[in-house]
Amino acid sequence: MRASPTALLLSLLPVVTALLGCGPNATHPVRPPFESDGAVPPLSCVPNLDGRIDARELEPTFGTPVSFLVSPAGEERPIDVLGAPAADGTRRWDFGIDYSSDRVARSTALVPSTLWYGPDFPTAEVSVPTDPSGAIDGLYRLDDAGFYLLGLASHEADPPEGRTLLPYATPILLFQLPLTPGAEWISAADVSGTVRGLPYAGRDTYESHVPAMGELVLPDLSFTQAMRVATRVTISPAAGAPIIRRQSTFVFECFGQVASVSARDGDDVEDFSIAAEMRRFGL
Repeated sequence: MRASPTALLLSLLPVVTALLGCGPNATHPVRPPFESDGAVPPLSCVPNLDGRIDARELEPTFGTPVSFLVSPAGEERPIDVLGAPAADGTRRWDFGIDYSSDRVARSTALVPSTLWYGPDFPTAEVSVPTDPSGAIDGLYRLDDAGFYLLGLASHEADPPEGRTLLPYATPILLFQLPLTPGAEWISAADVSGTVRGLPYAGRDTYESHVPAMGELVLPDLSFTQAMRVATRVTISPAAGAPIIRRQSTFVFECFGQVASVSARDGDDVEDFSIAAEMRRFGL
């Protein structure tokens, strides 16, 4: 039996997709490359640890692959998204366990106008894969007030499973900028089109806030001022019952998204303890 469009959409829809940090050396922003002639080009983005994330600190780097460690499909993991209190009043999240079952997913920011779906997203500035396989791309736009999701599209125009093309009627605000602890916002939009060749229509509502900032420990490195963005997405298809999805995303200056964990579908608890999917920045 073929899955319903709503079920397919739920498997594709990103709460917050991977962002690519700005600058050609985003993985090591404080270590300039060696130059034999002594000339060191300036880095385009260096974390200043000022307790906020501005638009210039989320600008993508086109054509530079970024690696994430991703849990395999169907493998649930215990997770502490609340974190432990630190002496300075911030939080500390330890996501440093090295899971042998992790897979490496590499994503690269692309220019939407060069891809088949470009005409359907005329204001999109960057396209980034939203799923580890790279089959579905998210279309985004950045300005001083926010980072926006414009819709989804299959990377190939006519893949074997069928075309996906889902533009939002109005952009979804993923990150309200500048991003600061305590910030909160709600964004909703109608969406219609096709999901793997099947017609779909509905409305998505994103409710987000930044409950804490602190140290995030990953297997390969740590981030001292990561911000946790807690998001609740309500997917309301035109026909069928609404579906709830919870996710916590961790964002750092000049790197963008450095980790994300998603709850099981229907687990409507902000500080969920079981992750249906875990993504962590890796080297």
